[in-house]
Amino acid sequence: MDNDKKKADTLNDNRKLSKQTILIADDSPENIDILRNILVKDYRLKVASNGAVALRIMESPDTPDLCLLDINMPEMNGYEVCSHLKSNIRTRSIPVMFVTAMDDVLDETRGFELGAVDYIIKPVRPLIVLARVRAHLALADQNRELEKKVRLRTAELNETRLEIIHKLGVASEYRDNETGMHIVRMSHFCRILGIAAGLTEDENELLYQAAPMHDIGKIGIPDMALLKPGKLDQKEWEVMKSHTTIGENIIGNHPSDLLRTARTVVSSHHEKWDGSGYPRGLSGMTIPKVGRIAALADVFDALTSVRPYKEAWSFDRAFSFINQHKGKDFDPDLTEVFLSKSDEIIGISQRFSDQPGSHSKLASLQNSLNF
Repeated sequence: MDNDKKKADTLNDNRKLSKQTILIADDSPENIDILRNILVKDYRLKVASNGAVALRIMESPDTPDLCLLDINMPEMNGYEVCSHLKSNIRTRSIPVMFVTAMDDVLDETRGFELGAVDYIIKPVRPLIVLARVRAHLALADQNRELEKKVRLRTAELNETRLEIIHKLGVASEYRDNETGMHIVRMSHFCRILGIAAGLTEDENELLYQAAPMHDIGKIGIPDMALLKPGKLDQKEWEVMKSHTTIGENIIGNHPSDLLRTARTVVSSHHEKWDGSGYPRGLSGMTIPKVGRIAALADVFDALTSVRPYKEAWSFDRAFSFINQHKGKDFDPDLTEVFLSKSDEIIGISQRFSDQPGSHSKLASLQNSLNF
C-alpha cells in the first residue's frame, strides 16, 4: 500500500509539470464537443460515450484528474459510475462533477450524496465550467498535498514510537545482561517461529517489534535479586516474578496495536502450558499465542547464554530441554515448530552472539533489530 501511494504521489507530481487530464463522459456528441471546446486549450481531454467506458478510463493506470459526468447514459448511468468511483480506493479522491440536463433538486441532491463535488445544469456557460473545473482541480491538489504530509508525519510518529519502545527494551537489558544481545536474538527467534506458526505478516511484525519489551519490568527489580550470582530464595523469587506485572504497569493500557501486543508479551511469556507459570497461572490455549511463542524464544536464549548463576548450555542440550518440557512448560505444537527451525535458530544465535566486556550495546542493538 505504501509503495502504491508513493507511485501515485510521483505520478501526481509529474502531472503538475504538464496539463491535467479531464474525462468527459456523455452519450451526446454535441455535448462532448461543447465541453471539449471550452476545455481543450487548458487541459488534456479523454472522452467516453457511455458509463462503462467512463469507468474503465477512470480506473486505468493513467487516471484522469477530474471527471465531467452526464447522468443519462446507456449501459451504466452517471450515478452508478460515481458510486463505483467513490467505492474504489484508487479513484475515490478524484473529483466528479455532474453536467446534466436533469435540473430537479432531488436529482442534484442525489448527486451530492453519492460524492460529487459539483452539479452543473445544461446548457452550460463556458466561464462557469472553466471556473468550477479550476477550483475543484486546485482543491484536489491541495488535498493530495495534505494527505502526503499526513502520511509522512504518521510514518515519523510510528518510527519515533518504535524507537522509544526499542530503547526501553535496551534499558532493561543494561541492568540484566552484560552485552544486551538477548533481546536481539529473542526478537529474531519470535519472528522465525511466528511465521512458521501461522501468524499473519502484520501480526508477526507486531510481535517482532514488541518482543524487546518482554522484560521491561526488570527495571523495577532490586539488584539483590536481579544480579544475585546464586540461587534465589523464596522471597527473592517472588520479587523477581513481579517484573511481569511491573512491566504491564509501565506499558499501561493503550489502544496502539503495538503497545497492546507488547503488554501481552510482557504479561504472558512466563506462563506455562500446564498452568504452573506466573503471574496468573494461565494454561494451554488460554495463554495468548504471542506469549507462548515468546516463552520458547526467551527460555532457549536464556539456556544458551551466560548468566550470573550459570554457564551457557550447548545448543543440543538446550533443544533437548525444550523437547523434554513440551506439553509441560511449552505449547506442544509450537515446540515442534520451534525444533523444526533449529538450524535457523542456531544461525541467529551465532550471528548475534554476546561479546563479553562490550559496553557499546546501544548502537549494536539498534543495528541488529533493524526496526
